[in-house]
Amino acid sequence: MRKGFDGLCGLVCSQMVQDPSSGEVFIFINKRRNQVKILHWEQGGFVLYYKRLERGTFEKIDFDESGKSCQISWSSLVMLVEGVSMKNIKKRERYKIEK
Repeated sequence: MRKGFDGLCGLVCSQMVQDPSSGEVFIFINKRRNQVKILHWEQGGFVLYYKRLERGTFEKIDFDESGKSCQISWSSLVMLVEGVSMKNIKKRERYKIEK
């Protein structure tokens, strides 16, 4: 968890093969799962959010086969950062426009 803006952007490019300035949110959690960094591009520059827990851990996220990345919804990200367990949560059905 020593990497800053440039180091995390390098990881996004080399390991995830993604564009860090795409507007997506990139989440980095340490092995002990008590620290998280969130990298996000906004108009004009990068924003880096950092949270260290004094007690407890962040919930483990299920990754795809490659183990390098996954996609979660904004509400799941907020619950992850706030410490809400997503295992027993049932999301209510909402109207969705299909393309």
